Amino acid sequence: MVRPTRSGRGAPFVIELESVTKTYGDGGNRVEALRGVDLRVERGRFVSIMGPSGSGKSTLLNLIAALDAPSSGFVRIDGQDTSQLSDDDLTLFRRRRIGLIFQFFNLLPTLSALENALLPVMLERKASAADSARAQELLAQVGLAQRLHHRVHELSGGELQRVAIARAIMMKPALILADEPTGNLDSTTGASILALLKQTCVSTGTTLVMVTHDSNAAQAGDEIVWLKDGVVARRERVGVDSSCAAE
Repeated sequence: MVRPTRSGRGAPFVIELESVTKTYGDGGNRVEALRGVDLRVERGRFVSIMGPSGSGKSTLLNLIAALDAPSSGFVRIDGQDTSQLSDDDLTLFRRRRIGLIFQFFNLLPTLSALENALLPVMLERKASAADSARAQELLAQVGLAQRLHHRVHELSGGELQRVAIARAIMMKPALILADEPTGNLDSTTGASILALLKQTCVSTGTTLVMVTHDSNAAQAGDEIVWLKDGVVARRERVGVDSSCAAE
């Protein structure tokens, strides 16, 4: 069994993909979702991924999240070649090094906001007083200090997404992946979530990759990566190239 390597926090690239392909099915049912993707993302960047339906956005996000393996090519995340890890070690790797934020939040309805934020820790061990204090601090940072013990059905969509953000950064990951994080929110709430993601990125130096179909949302990042027909069509810097690296 190959254990995950230590975090490559000194390395310049958190994401490295070389000649990555992903094929589903065979014969007449063969689909080439990715057809040779080369992509590097520097530490501390906020990158938006855009492209038409079927361009390979979701497939690319799954490969970066180590939820799937490429058909060919090379994937290294935070200094780790994910192909060298067993299923159990991949689970640990994702939990400790990658924070996931989903469009539909994926919170557990039977848990409070505080317990949902603590969930990555609770999956590994009994949460300590220090863990609880950190979760409370994170929830306070996202504006939920007065909602710690509210359950999912008592929170608005914007509040649920804020809990999801706190959960995603609970383990101090090197990388946060957000899949349409504003897709189910109104424009005002969506804008506040994007500002919060940017603030989180800047304050922690965490790399953030967001898949979105919303061109306005994509402008919140430092760069847009455009996919078309399973390849990177172009990369476009947007706004002020400030990056998310902490000062």
